[in-house]
Amino acid sequence: MWIPWRDFWLPADPDDAIRKLRLAYERAASERIEVCCGGGVGRTGTALSVMCVFEGMDPEEAVIWMRRNYHPRAVEVPWQRRFIRRAFTADAPGSWQS
Repeated sequence: MWIPWRDFWLPADPDDAIRKLRLAYERAASERIEVCCGGGVGRTGTALSVMCVFEGMDPEEAVIWMRRNYHPRAVEVPWQRRFIRRAFTADAPGSWQS
C-alpha cells in the first residue's frame, strides 16, 4: 500500500495514513512488511514511531526509542511528532479505530 507523503511534511491524508499504518502493523504479525521513504529517516521514522504507538508506547517514548534504536534523526520535524500524537489519540479506546 502507498501513503502519499512529501518529504519533511505530513501525509496528504493523515487519517488514511493512520488507517494504512494500522493495517501494516496488523499484517506484520503474520507477514513481512516494508516501511520506507526516499531518505529512510523522517517519514520512515515517523511511520515506525506510529507503529510503536500501536504497540503501546507513549508517543514521546516512541520517538526517543526510534532515535536510539533506528536513526538519531528519525522524526525530523515538529509536525511529524504531532502526527504521532494524533495516531496515539486515534488508537485510544472508543475512537474511530475501535
